[in-house]
Amino acid sequence: MNRASWTTKEVFTGRGGARTDEAGVITGGLTVRTTWDGRQADVAVGYSGTSQWFTLTGSPVSCARHQDSRKLHQAVVEAVKAGGGATVPRLEDVVGRS
Repeated sequence: MNRASWTTKEVFTGRGGARTDEAGVITGGLTVRTTWDGRQADVAVGYSGTSQWFTLTGSPVSCARHQDSRKLHQAVVEAVKAGGGATVPRLEDVVGRS
């Protein structure tokens, strides 16, 4: 089975932060991690420099293609930078398919 993961460190949240399932909205310098197992992408965020992870609201996302999971990760990073209680974007909005 295909597997991949991406991690982007020191992503500073925009005003309104990022919404997580476990901790609500968190703000500040975060690390964004996306793990893809060939069927779905799991997205988590954590405060940079710590080992505690929180599920970003909207995760997991059904995702069958490696390149789509990479695009999803980048879209999540941009959403977290924008703030506003960022959640995982819809895959269809990221890759342009319905």
